[in-house]
Amino acid sequence: MGVGKILAAGDRFVLSRLLVEALKKELGQDLDTATLDFGWPIEPFGRVAEVDEAAGNEDEVIEAGRGAEVIVTQLAPITEKVLTSLKDLKLVVVTRGGPVNVNVEAATENGIIVANAPGRNAPAAAEYALGLMLAAMKRIPDAHASLKGGEWRGEFYAYEENGVELDGATVGLVGFGAIGSRVAKVLTAFGATVLVYDPFVDDGPVQEAGGRKAQLDELLERSKVVSLHARLGDETRGMIRAEQIGKMPEGSVLVNTARGGLLDYGALCDALESGHLGAAALDVYDEEPPPEGSRLFEVPNLVLSPHIAGATRETAHRAANIAAAEVGRYARGERLENVVNRVVAGDPA
Repeated sequence: MGVGKILAAGDRFVLSRLLVEALKKELGQDLDTATLDFGWPIEPFGRVAEVDEAAGNEDEVIEAGRGAEVIVTQLAPITEKVLTSLKDLKLVVVTRGGPVNVNVEAATENGIIVANAPGRNAPAAAEYALGLMLAAMKRIPDAHASLKGGEWRGEFYAYEENGVELDGATVGLVGFGAIGSRVAKVLTAFGATVLVYDPFVDDGPVQEAGGRKAQLDELLERSKVVSLHARLGDETRGMIRAEQIGKMPEGSVLVNTARGGLLDYGALCDALESGHLGAAALDVYDEEPPPEGSRLFEVPNLVLSPHIAGATRETAHRAANIAAAEVGRYARGERLENVVNRVVAGDPA
């Protein structure tokens, strides 16, 4: 079947050269490729026309993509204007789990297949979630900052101030996808009891990872640590509020490396200030970056990082390879694996 011109629109994380290298490895060196480079993450992404979390602008994508049959990108704004302007376009592959920078409805109306790269950052994000969990439970950032500041704080060894262990603890995972399932396996190896709330997952995979499914209330009431790994949608937005946090045991720990919209951050701050929560750790926020003067910068026992859980070189290479493999299947006329609007691919299932 073959494939025509491919636009590889990269950024400072998933580099355009990584995309081209992966495509050539998959399809051979004799490819017609064009590249476009965005400045993210040094330059922020945002909303472009009707799509979110996009970099650059529509006109530069249209110019670079003229004659392209395929676009492979992480952040290019694939808007209705772009989709209707590029008459040769047949396939868009987004090197991320959620193609929020693509107007999928407009793509479907124009007969353009949209595919994504599920699980690209699962190893990185799972490792990072565990790292934040341990940092909060063991007070590692506080110990580091005090020692670097010239203090040897013996009170970290005091019964009232010291950390807690995963061994023997019950840990609740809200969400059991590619990331949550990896976290569960490692927690089991640590000696933790793992409870899982995910209405979209059967018992079998959870049990294979060493965990047990539970309803959300039971998970919250029994877990010393709760870690969020759910996707953000209408059903999950704001799912952890003051009522849910109030069900958690006194002194427990809450970790969010998934999406900021899952959690009520005002309620989180209240629980940390009151001491109901012993600690928390966040890599994602309801507003990114958090505004100057945010309570998050003032409350005690809170570990913060700037949405970098998935930021590894391995993730960038994995994203490029997943996308290239999908383009390879398209070029060979095979069934695509990661299609978002499968009806366009002629496979409603």
